[in-house]
Amino acid sequence: MAVVDLVMPKLGESIMEATVLKWFKQPGDTVKMDETILEIATDKVDSEVPSTAAGVIEEILFNVNDVVPIGTVIARIRTGTMESSSAAPFISTPVNEKNTQPATEAMVVETIQPQTKNYSPQTSNGSSNRFYSPLVLNIAASENVSMTELEKISGTGIEGRVTKRDILQYVSNRKSSGSGLRVTGSQSVSVVTETPQPETRNTQLTTYQGNVEIIEMDRMRKLIADHMVRSKQTSPHVTSFTEADVTNLVQWRDRVKKDFEKREGTKITFTPLFIEAIVRCIKKFPLINCSLDGNNIIIKKDINIGMATALQSGNLIVPVIKNADQLNLVGLTKQVNGLADAARNGKLKADDTQGGTFTMTNVGSFGSLMGTPIINQPQVAILAVGAIKKRPVVIETPAGDSIAIRHMMYLSMSYDHRIVDGSLGATFLTAVAKELENFKADREY
Repeated sequence: MAVVDLVMPKLGESIMEATVLKWFKQPGDTVKMDETILEIATDKVDSEVPSTAAGVIEEILFNVNDVVPIGTVIARIRTGTMESSSAAPFISTPVNEKNTQPATEAMVVETIQPQTKNYSPQTSNGSSNRFYSPLVLNIAASENVSMTELEKISGTGIEGRVTKRDILQYVSNRKSSGSGLRVTGSQSVSVVTETPQPETRNTQLTTYQGNVEIIEMDRMRKLIADHMVRSKQTSPHVTSFTEADVTNLVQWRDRVKKDFEKREGTKITFTPLFIEAIVRCIKKFPLINCSLDGNNIIIKKDINIGMATALQSGNLIVPVIKNADQLNLVGLTKQVNGLADAARNGKLKADDTQGGTFTMTNVGSFGSLMGTPIINQPQVAILAVGAIKKRPVVIETPAGDSIAIRHMMYLSMSYDHRIVDGSLGATFLTAVAKELENFKADREY
């Protein structure tokens, strides 16, 4: 008989913690190999955690809604013979290990003047070479927590890393101790021990005029709202617009779509055709496919295209097509349809939303002509395609200018002006439009 530790799995390069949503098993329950034990949520996607062994759940270590660092033991499974499995199990009350230590650490404080200097977070290390997740850095930036302060926060994560809960607790403690107070460590001054105070909220009843219905945001909507605000706070957004004559592309798809579905077993939409054009242009302008780490530009050699997908709940999720440059049109189509179906049916895996380097959103699928999308951090650009409409257009012919009815589409791209200037942003966007306009109507798929 042996005891196997079940740990919080790695869920992506930038994911450092996950929230326990639901336990499907309790202490004393038998479990099979790969059987789902619990459901977890990150700031990207919900996911199920399977058992890594067959046996009996001996102990669960975290409660529902606990935030758990990646790699932490979350449950223990007792393995062995059927006889040992039928023995009375050891039942443990779920415990949040992170809350077992009382908040007794003293804060050294001094009065200072409020700072107005902008905070530029370093995504890696300060002088102490300490790692901070993008989420922690964004919270620090929005709350004006300096890097010096951040380095002095005692982390409860793996290897002492500062978690979301740590930074929020620090901010709450700092507010409760009064504005103008900040942790310092450069000299020996009076020591003040603060008891953490609960977060203060405005309890005044808000009165709404007229006939209204109040609906609380669900968890995913709250996460989306938080991501959008943080993206705007992080990146100075600039949006460029252009239009493309996609008549050849539309006519080609109309001609081959029935045969394509019959031959490949899946429908071809416009999305893989758009992604194909984007990938070709990224190869010409690799700086679009990057992220920022402080003052360092990280150019991504892999081209992983995120595609914004609307869920039945009205929320949005962005599954990622990995190595899109290595797929032909059939491969792209199957990836697009497979990920879209998985998203709508709640079957996406955690890895399906990780690693994106550039995002495309089809605002035209809901009838919009154009849009100004918000960058999907930590990427530096997002491209939106609008609805395809027939319009009278002046075209050049060997016989001179003429007016013809063409299939026209607007494209818009928002980009991070810290790294992408207007010349690069507009040039890239125009290149994508030209790629779509030059679509070969006689091509094979």
